[in-house]
Amino acid sequence: MKAQVLNQYDEKLTADSWVTLQDVPDPKIEKSTDVIVRIGGAGVCRTDLHIIEGVWKPHMDPDGHHLLPLIMGHENAGWVEEIGKEVEGLKVGDPVIVHPKISGGTCLACRRGHDMHGPGTFPGLDSNGGYAEYLSTSERNIVALPKTLAPKEVAPYADAGLTAYRAVKKATRHLLPGESVVVIGAGGLGHIAIQCLKAMCAADVIVVDKSDDSLKLAEKIGADKLVKADGNEVEALLALTGGLGSEAVIDFVGEKGMTAKGLAMTRSMGSYYVVGYGENIVVPTVDMVITEKNIIGNLVGTWAELVELMALADRGLVNLTTVDYSLADANKALQDLNAGRIHGRAVLIP
Repeated sequence: MKAQVLNQYDEKLTADSWVTLQDVPDPKIEKSTDVIVRIGGAGVCRTDLHIIEGVWKPHMDPDGHHLLPLIMGHENAGWVEEIGKEVEGLKVGDPVIVHPKISGGTCLACRRGHDMHGPGTFPGLDSNGGYAEYLSTSERNIVALPKTLAPKEVAPYADAGLTAYRAVKKATRHLLPGESVVVIGAGGLGHIAIQCLKAMCAADVIVVDKSDDSLKLAEKIGADKLVKADGNEVEALLALTGGLGSEAVIDFVGEKGMTAKGLAMTRSMGSYYVVGYGENIVVPTVDMVITEKNIIGNLVGTWAELVELMALADRGLVNLTTVDYSLADANKALQDLNAGRIHGRAVLIP
């Protein structure tokens, strides 16, 4: 099969190309519960850029050479191509979306539904993923798609959508009418979160972004108030909230000084949800004690939450803004993402 392969890291992201289109062996059924998926769409994620620059090396490749070459791509959807002999409820040709973490299912975390915290593999990060024509996964990872949804239209839900949904689900458990929630970054994840918030709670949604185009998109999909990230975004947000800040802040940036700003936007006893990453959070412990603010991390989501998100999409309550690229143009998609030229999510289509 054809696949785009990462053969070396580029810490400063200055190379002209990062992946190479190669012929690689087709994945094969190895376990009786395996499923081979013919890729209909593979999302291009900022995490892929972090993989290229080596951010994940300490976690996935500590000695710097055993992981590469790697086929990236952890946001995958397509059609069932082949199934193991014990797979039930699936047949060849079924449209599906793939939960990104493959786990055994018997550890305590898995039995509680939190597969992403159990042992296993994460195709696209520590093993071959979906920047290819075919992907090997497990029946535990498969979510059947409703007839209303096409694989190439929903692939980024597998990570970007799922991560945004999980953070929103946590926040909406405590958000009440008359309160407000801040979404920092209205890009690939943020524009999904805005729609989930509007579908799941009655709090005012305030969107912070530096891009006028992203703010226009945010307004189009339901944001109640917009704040331009021009250096004075904290003051602008506080002015909108009577100087107190918002009950919840969901940060899809998480770098370049935004974590301090995100915490400053969070009112006392509020919650700051970290989704984007790239810098350290530095906060005096006395401030945490006095304000009783919560800092909450978010890692992908559960299989059940992916099912819930697909239900929202099926009802038309959440829609992805996507830009299609051919598999051969993977480098262009990655370069466009790195340059900030993509509003929504890029999807590779073999």
